Amino acid sequence: MTIRSSTKPPTPTPNAPPSVPTAPLQRRALGVLYLLLTLLALWVLRDFIPAVVWACVIAIALWPLRCRMSRLQGVFGNDIAIASVLTLAVGLLFVLPLIVTVSQAIVEAHDLIDWYRQIQQHGLPMPAMLQHLPLIGASASAWWQANLAGSFDLSPVLKVLHSNSVMEATRDIGMRTARATLHFGFTLLTLFFIFRTGPLLSERLLHGAMRAFGSGGTQLGLRMVASVRGTVTGLVAVGIGEGALLGLAYLIAGVPHAALLGMLTAVAAMVPFCAPIPFVGAALWLLVQGSDAAAIAVLVFGSLVVFTAEHFVRPVLIGGATRLPFLLVLFGILGGAETFGLLGLFVGPALMTVLMLLWAEWTA
Repeated sequence: MTIRSSTKPPTPTPNAPPSVPTAPLQRRALGVLYLLLTLLALWVLRDFIPAVVWACVIAIALWPLRCRMSRLQGVFGNDIAIASVLTLAVGLLFVLPLIVTVSQAIVEAHDLIDWYRQIQQHGLPMPAMLQHLPLIGASASAWWQANLAGSFDLSPVLKVLHSNSVMEATRDIGMRTARATLHFGFTLLTLFFIFRTGPLLSERLLHGAMRAFGSGGTQLGLRMVASVRGTVTGLVAVGIGEGALLGLAYLIAGVPHAALLGMLTAVAAMVPFCAPIPFVGAALWLLVQGSDAAAIAVLVFGSLVVFTAEHFVRPVLIGGATRLPFLLVLFGILGGAETFGLLGLFVGPALMTVLMLLWAEWTA
């Protein structure tokens, strides 16, 4: 006798709820969502990223001073006062040389206009010593007469200084200056908030690095910060030294506005291999004025100062702070500047520090 069971298999209902995804799948989806939102936020902020990076570089360089001022809150008040003082100092450091340069240019505008009109009509006068140079004197004199000694309409080289070209260049420089001024304002604003929330921000960054990457990531971040600080110190200190020495040379050689030109040389010297631009220009001015010996002296002395500073002093200052070999310091500065512009001067050595640490861990 066969016994049949009275139970039947459950019939699937059409409106059954979907299965709940597992926890690992949820974490992956959440990670992808966070990544997409982060990339979207960075894309929205893309025009302000250089200002934020510049503010971070300046804050890293001045962080020891910020810490000393925080220990003297009885003198400086609270964090807002400290941030205000430091931000104002940074702004004046960049703005004052610009104000001095512009005011001096306004004072000398009449002489510059007269000089421009003179070379527009008669060209650049040939230096007396040019035709006396050995081997190349005759050819150099002939080239000068053919290309620089005539008026703007006749000279193929001086045609670029025609009034229309000058107006277009001035308009382009004005637009770039306005854009740079706007970015500088955002940099100062960001710098103020970094200094204001200094201790809390530093603690949060260290905690986040420890949680995400462990002690190794924290040490790597500290070494990169030291690299940026050492690079800033090396660039600024060497630039000021080159500007002071060459400013003294300008004064002795009789170059007009030697102090202003020395200041401009210091600013140019903060960018590697840009210091020759002002002192070569000063030497050419002396040469045109007939001061051949002074021009040669400025050119030789400037070359010695720049060669020593760029190839010995600056790499030692930056390499000593970051424990990087000379070659990596040089490659980091030059490669970073070529890749990222002025920001690359500080980003490049920091990346070389990462490379050096990875090499040390791999070969340990």
